[in-house]
Amino acid sequence: MNDHRERRPSRPQRGRPAPRKEGPRRPPEVDPARQAAYDVLAAVRTKDAYANLVLPDLLRERRITGRDAALATELTYGTSRAQGLLDAIIESCAERPLKQTDPAVLDALRLGVYQLLRTRIPEHAAVTSTVDLVRAEAGSWATGFANAILRKVSEKDEATWLDELAPDEAADPIGAYALRTAHPRWIARSFAEALGDKGAGLKAALEADDARPEVHLVARPGEISADELAAITGGDPAPYSPYGVHLPAGAGDPADVEPVRERLAAVQDEGSQLCAIAATKVPLEGSDERWLDLCAGPGGKAALLGALAAMSGAAVDAVEKAPHRAKLVEKATIGLPVKVHVGDGRESGLEPGYDRILVDAPCSGLGALRRRPEARWRRQPSDVADLTKLQGELITAAYALLRPGGALTYVVCSPHLAETEGVFAETARRLKAEVLDSREFFPGVPELGDGPYVQLWPHRHGTDAMFCAVLRKP
Repeated sequence: MNDHRERRPSRPQRGRPAPRKEGPRRPPEVDPARQAAYDVLAAVRTKDAYANLVLPDLLRERRITGRDAALATELTYGTSRAQGLLDAIIESCAERPLKQTDPAVLDALRLGVYQLLRTRIPEHAAVTSTVDLVRAEAGSWATGFANAILRKVSEKDEATWLDELAPDEAADPIGAYALRTAHPRWIARSFAEALGDKGAGLKAALEADDARPEVHLVARPGEISADELAAITGGDPAPYSPYGVHLPAGAGDPADVEPVRERLAAVQDEGSQLCAIAATKVPLEGSDERWLDLCAGPGGKAALLGALAAMSGAAVDAVEKAPHRAKLVEKATIGLPVKVHVGDGRESGLEPGYDRILVDAPCSGLGALRRRPEARWRRQPSDVADLTKLQGELITAAYALLRPGGALTYVVCSPHLAETEGVFAETARRLKAEVLDSREFFPGVPELGDGPYVQLWPHRHGTDAMFCAVLRKP
């Protein structure tokens, strides 16, 4: 007997995947700007790279210009700066420790959350582009997780998230301001200790440190004036440095400015300029011909010292331990009376008898966090102890090279008390040196406190948080 019933189409056997559709799989398309920002964040995480060094090269290599370059820059620096805040929000939405999230996925999520909370990019564009980035970098397995996090983040704006996650300002002002300005708590505490203020002053300092910095130029003394440089660049003469110019926002790559290309000017924060100038202002009795920059790389202060030395008939020795940084010093000081020596400043082998010495010591860099946005998350409190030991050794070595009656200027780009007045006061006391009032060498600069040291601040002076102290050898 024949069975005339209609046969059902066969099903795939259990345990076997359904046959794939014909044709190649297309990888998700990620736009150039977001891909560039992601690649820089990945380089910072995996190679300890610096965003401000990696991004310009990457944009040039990939020929990313115009609006795409502007977006890549905004996403890279903004996400790097806000990382701690973004992580707190992501962790709250993920409801599990951040360390359990794949690092590649986390980099993409940070970019996505930054777009949702701190840009005008439409929500659907921020979410879709981030999910595409996750799919391209980590695989399809993570797209559902990323989509869920981003949807949850998008339900509230940044102010609402901060109200939920930040500590109460009255009970824990340091913790509250730290999260609201995306700083690690230990850095916020170090700012509070240096300021002697846990209230409005701390809040202002952290907010200024979290803002996008202006680009500052220095006009080479004897070659071009600040007024001429400002006229050429469309900038404004700096308020305090006689050689400084502030460029307007959105002025483009300062390396492309004609006076910079022609070596008539360079990029240098006004605070750095003021500290280098101060080293030349200390009155001396007797000779004033031999100057020394003991920690010269990458050469910004050495170039300014060299130009000022050329005008006064002095010459500068510049010491730099790292050969590649010594080459940068040589490049920065071409045509100036500067001789570069590769060596450790603690054992330079130079002949003593210098009239002026600048010790621009290696430091935590907490004073320049606005210019190196990822640095705040890279530095640890334990770094400071090793640095203060080195700083004390460098001051001691420089003092041995100083002639009686000569002046030593100590500079660090940090407000951390251990690196500033702590190490300087202790070393000066041990050496029985005469500590001078540094404020005298910063004419016209307001709000310098009670002395004898100078601590500059972004919120007070518009500069990096540079510290300067001066001593004389009896």
